[in-house]
Amino acid sequence: MGENNNGHVYLTRERVVELEAELRELKINGRAEIAQKIAEARSYGDLSENAEYDAAKEAQEHLEIRIAKLEETLARARIIESADLPNDKVYILSVVTLKDLKNGEVIEYRLVSPEEADFDKNKISVTSPIGKGLMGKRKGETVKIKVPAGFLEYEILEIRR
Repeated sequence: MGENNNGHVYLTRERVVELEAELRELKINGRAEIAQKIAEARSYGDLSENAEYDAAKEAQEHLEIRIAKLEETLARARIIESADLPNDKVYILSVVTLKDLKNGEVIEYRLVSPEEADFDKNKISVTSPIGKGLMGKRKGETVKIKVPAGFLEYEILEIRR
């Protein structure tokens, strides 16, 4: 559900604010820094053999690509609130408490859009193997999920927002 057919990208309000801040930073400070680097490199004379100029132009290109990507993502963004979603099954923004049936370990994941996934913060994408395996499942169900390293088997202990 990160993206759907009409091209919307579903993001939390928090993520939209982060992306807007990054976009502002890149447009104001990022562009100013690169303009300064290009001006500096130009002052070194001959542009045909000027590595600093080439590097600055390449950095400018990467910056503009990132700005365009952020603008496109924000233009397509639809904010989702966890309160709008039911709690009976695993959906995007669910916090799912799982028990690993192989080692008894209990882990918790929040299911998010691909744009917000951050494994270090236990935010997994609804399009990842684990995310796909959990979507639509109910509390008490056992799920077997194929991952590159084999199979994971979990019991869903709790679903909350």
